[in-house]
Amino acid sequence: MIVFRIVIAALITSTVAAHAESCPRPDTLGTARVLTVDPKTYPRVGKQSFPDTLPLGDREVVLTFDDGPNPPTTSKILAALASECVRATFFMIGQSAAAHPQLVKRMAAEGHTIAHHTFAHADLKKVSFEKAVEQIDRGISADEMALNGKATSVPTTPFFRFPYFESTPALLDLLQSRRIAVFGADFWASDWNPMTPQQQLELVTGRLKANGKGIILFHDTKGQTAAMLPDFLRYLRNNNYKVVHIVPPTASSRAISH
Repeated sequence: MIVFRIVIAALITSTVAAHAESCPRPDTLGTARVLTVDPKTYPRVGKQSFPDTLPLGDREVVLTFDDGPNPPTTSKILAALASECVRATFFMIGQSAAAHPQLVKRMAAEGHTIAHHTFAHADLKKVSFEKAVEQIDRGISADEMALNGKATSVPTTPFFRFPYFESTPALLDLLQSRRIAVFGADFWASDWNPMTPQQQLELVTGRLKANGKGIILFHDTKGQTAAMLPDFLRYLRNNNYKVVHIVPPTASSRAISH
């Protein structure tokens, strides 16, 4: 029993880093806590794609955005997040990151997590294994160059999401061997479909009510999402939901875990 308690305590320590810093404006949603996601513990998460997801409590959500950065819409989304002191995770397309490095740096400077989504949003299930790996590595390298000025296929943040959620067993095994966590989602806003911001708000809040918690997928390239987000964040605040910000383990914690 003592050993079991020690293991549970270690697991909690490895996944829950700390409560987020308090927002200076008390009337905002804020970021409730920071969750450290170790790919060794959580190699694949998101109920729409995998059996497991992140250890979230009731009414806790993780906000994720795909396909950016795109200055006209991403800038509005960053402004909405900042106005509510909320931090999110952006799964970026490498060629877009290469085209807008200052926006990538801004996202990181404002406390958001920079994650990866291939170089050109290819469906990796429809190309050879070698080409798929090239897309993954080239995307990571472009993101790292935009963020840190150094091209490397070893990501600062080892979080990856497959375009269209289309993976293969071989690619999943490769990413797990490289200690890169693969993210699906627990539900999404379906913002790839044309709709008004109000229609999208109603859709995603309905799915949130049905799920109660989870990793939510948006796209920061969509104007309707940028227009809807302030109202969605207000909905979260008014209905007692809490935002959890995900981050990778620190270099020191990774060394200890080996």
